Amino acid sequence: MIIALPLTKTLTPSLSRRTGRGGKSGFTLIEVLVTLLLIGIVMPAIMHAITISSAAAGAARHRNEAVELAKSQLATIIAGTQWQSTTNLSGDFSPDWPDYQWRATVTPWNLDTSGMGIQQIDLTVSWTDRGHPQSLTLTTLAYLRGQGSTT
Repeated sequence: MIIALPLTKTLTPSLSRRTGRGGKSGFTLIEVLVTLLLIGIVMPAIMHAITISSAAAGAARHRNEAVELAKSQLATIIAGTQWQSTTNLSGDFSPDWPDYQWRATVTPWNLDTSGMGIQQIDLTVSWTDRGHPQSLTLTTLAYLRGQGSTT
């Protein structure tokens, strides 16, 4: 004997197909208010995160630019002869990079045991980021060929 059971349809509420009075579909007022409340809570946090990430990206860009400018200026100083006759050098990167300034100091290297007159050159690049002074320093060693002892 076969017993046939009637198929029943389960009703699951759907947000997009609600029918209220008069058979019209839509959202209830409470659903709209809760959604607006959630958006009001989440949006400030999202905007704050965007602001922080934008500031971090700007700071990273400035630091990368400063590193490249410092490397270039240090190479220029070493290729020239100014470092051999003075202990303090300074300047800026105008007109291409007017927001950055540089300062170099030349001192005898305190660990020089070779007698070759090795000099330490410290080049500091400075700039302002969001109203705060920033700087980085690159250091290298140099000596004038043909000077010092030949031991």
